[in-house]
Amino acid sequence: MAKERLKSPRARLFVALDLPREVREGIVSWQRAELTQEALRVVGPENLHVTLAFLGYLPEKAIGSVAEVVHAVSVPAPRIQLAPEPVAKPRGRPRFFALDAQSEATIELQADLERELVEKRLYKPEKRPFWSHVTVARVRPERRGSKRPARIERPPGPLPDALLEPFDAVRITLYRSTLRPQGAEYAPLAQVALPAD
Repeated sequence: MAKERLKSPRARLFVALDLPREVREGIVSWQRAELTQEALRVVGPENLHVTLAFLGYLPEKAIGSVAEVVHAVSVPAPRIQLAPEPVAKPRGRPRFFALDAQSEATIELQADLERELVEKRLYKPEKRPFWSHVTVARVRPERRGSKRPARIERPPGPLPDALLEPFDAVRITLYRSTLRPQGAEYAPLAQVALPAD
């Protein structure tokens, strides 16, 4: 049984909400102005999203079952509003910076999605409560081989007013994440466009 499990190809999967193109472009402009320190690895525009469920490594044969859950989503696009101040996690010596993506509808959608995935034994919920956010930068290690993040000399400044306007998510997507030395690469496997309310 254990040997059989080792043979089974596995995929690193997560489900996320995709942001409108103009919002991603606005975040990229802000990143260029505020995330200039060498210790920061900026998240590219194609990877800016709100993660709803990180499934971890699942057998590739489970991809179709997860895609079915994603395709069954039939809710209006959640309305999201970004908080003005970026959040450092953890606060003292951050490993990443994120934008708080405030949205009651996203919280409800995540709870429904989680329930479906758990029922089908495709997901083990995290112990910490769901946090709707967009990761914008990760902190590089302080030196090669170290697990400790580098020190950040100054936190990034606030978002411009244009990015504080509420917007609707555009789709829900099942992504495959492939880890590379330069960072993770995401490939969409299943997508559903979300209609405006």
